[in-house]
Amino acid sequence: MKLTIRLFHLHISITMNFLKWEGTKMFYRLTGIVVTAFMLCYNCAAYGEDITKEELKGQDEQVQDIKSDVLSISAELEKLEEKLLYPSSTEVSVFVSLAAGETFRLDAVELQMDQNPVARHVYSFKELEAMRKGGVQRIYTGNIRTGDHDLVVSVMGKTGGGSDLRKTEHFKVSKDVAPTIVELSLSDQGITERSR
Repeated sequence: MKLTIRLFHLHISITMNFLKWEGTKMFYRLTGIVVTAFMLCYNCAAYGEDITKEELKGQDEQVQDIKSDVLSISAELEKLEEKLLYPSSTEVSVFVSLAAGETFRLDAVELQMDQNPVARHVYSFKELEAMRKGGVQRIYTGNIRTGDHDLVVSVMGKTGGGSDLRKTEHFKVSKDVAPTIVELSLSDQGITERSR
């Protein structure tokens, strides 16, 4: 009976998420799965002790199948959510890396898109070491309209000699209907940008 109640609560919470995304086809599929699980649990409760070990094992397998169906639907929902939140026609992603051989200590990076702050990241020692070894960080993913946009990148850190380093560069990012990727390469001499 506890399983029945838990499945019913799971059904309610998933139903609320489906209503947000209007995933009608998947909603009916999930409703069928939950109703089947509910009926199985109801039958178990109705028969009580008349269930043999084989029947119980069969019902356990059915419950496991239902769990795997729910997990696969959850994965599909995550993909749908990402497509809804970041449709390719408006998606822009900004990646940050250090130029080869750079020795300055990167402390933080700030991004502004069209005069609105969109990202700020303070780097830990491990992140800095990874970036020095060629690592790339996705610092921002968001939505913008097609057309030209102003990107302002500010870098804060320390030079190899220990003096403060603060650089700010302005770039134009052209957004078309495809997803846009902006790559920023940081050095103590400046910031280079490449869009694709």
